[in-house]
Amino acid sequence: MTQDDQKFKALTDRPGHLIRRLHQIHVAMFLEECSAYNLTPIQFGVLTVLDDGKARDQVTIATMIGVDRNTAADVIRRLEKRELLERPDDPSDKRTKKARITTLGKQLVANVKPGMMQAQTRLVSPLSDEEYQLYMRLTLKLLDANDHSSRAPWKAFQDRAGKENPINSVR
Repeated sequence: MTQDDQKFKALTDRPGHLIRRLHQIHVAMFLEECSAYNLTPIQFGVLTVLDDGKARDQVTIATMIGVDRNTAADVIRRLEKRELLERPDDPSDKRTKKARITTLGKQLVANVKPGMMQAQTRLVSPLSDEEYQLYMRLTLKLLDANDHSSRAPWKAFQDRAGKENPINSVR
């Protein structure tokens, strides 16, 4: 085994490296399937969270999609610039601007959704139904056990919203 082979094996023995690699592959699939829409998976996540028409603050959006507040703020600004969402002043709290999806944003979500679903399907297509269920159970178990290490923990959303933890509700 060459030194390069040993280094490669050292990387592929690390779960974190494999998770990051799988994420890269999924992002590439999403971008390929949805290339006509000039949208990233995180931008689509923000629009999906707002697609129910309810206005939400930046912290809630960040927590729901699992990104930090600064990333959420940047994504929200970009989507607002494209008129896919709006942030009117909140009459009940002048310090807060809640984001709300626009009609154009709702149309984009509807158009992108089939491509997003195709990317999801492609990602897990090598798995049998039984393997898929096992993969989801194990992934959710890892997320649940390590949620406290996230910069945007789902459990914090659960505590703030008084709702069931999204991790547990999928099981």
